[in-house]
Amino acid sequence: MVVKPNQSWLSQIFSFKSTALRECGPRIFAATMVACLVTYIEHNHGVGSLDLTPLPFSLSGVAIGIFLGFRGKTAYDRFWEGRTLWGGLVNNCRTATRQILTLLHAPPEEQAALHAMQKRAVYLLIAFANALRHHLRDSSPWQDLEPLVSPEDLEHLKTQKNVPLAILQKLGQGLAQARLNGWIHELYVPAADNVLSDLTNIQGGCERIKNTPVPYAYGILSHRIVAAFCFCLPLGIVDDVKGYTPLVTALVSYAFFGLDALGVEIEEPFGTDPHDLPLSALCRTIEINLRQLLGEDNLPDPLPVIDCIQI
Repeated sequence: MVVKPNQSWLSQIFSFKSTALRECGPRIFAATMVACLVTYIEHNHGVGSLDLTPLPFSLSGVAIGIFLGFRGKTAYDRFWEGRTLWGGLVNNCRTATRQILTLLHAPPEEQAALHAMQKRAVYLLIAFANALRHHLRDSSPWQDLEPLVSPEDLEHLKTQKNVPLAILQKLGQGLAQARLNGWIHELYVPAADNVLSDLTNIQGGCERIKNTPVPYAYGILSHRIVAAFCFCLPLGIVDDVKGYTPLVTALVSYAFFGLDALGVEIEEPFGTDPHDLPLSALCRTIEINLRQLLGEDNLPDPLPVIDCIQI
């Protein structure tokens, strides 16, 4: 995710890095070159047949603007829902850790076993967050999970197709074992299980966003109508704006191509593009918070912002 420092109004206007210009710049340049060609032919060779009435562009421009605005809102809703789900993940991991450390009690002779179980459960929560991140990004989680789970758990997880779900299963089994050992009061079991259910719902919500992309035909229609409008625009305005046709075309193309590109950029919020959610940073935040609750001192540092981008 792009994390921009405080900038002046003028600096933001001339900012280029991590903006839609990087994606849509070639399209704007192509439309501007078409406008230059139309302007040159029209005013140097007097080919009046290139002129079109601006009325179709006035009518279609409004409709395309509304369409792009709706598409952008749809993409941002997906982005914001993903961020809301991960915010819930952070809070539920904190809540689960608090319950693990405060609701479980054991006789003095079983304190060592209880502490070992508590630490394993908290580390499984950290592993769940990292496994979910890799699950959503279709990447391998084993390097991140190796220091968080036991070798036996790691070998079992490698046999699972849905690793985050398997980790939640292990947490549920740990809760059941604590209940059998008499380490947790019966009245607290439903509350603890509800947190695991919330984590399951968060995973399901993230998978729904990831596995239900914006309909392909919807995106194709957006690209086609924007391209047709921007490349044909010089024919409708060249007779009125004359030599300023390339400039006007470049400005209008930037608006339309930029909105189109930005919608594509944020509609898949769990990737590694500059405008996607910083899942790695959120996982590191969870790890720091949970290990600190365990009383550990050798905590990792928060992930830094590199070139205004946090992954």
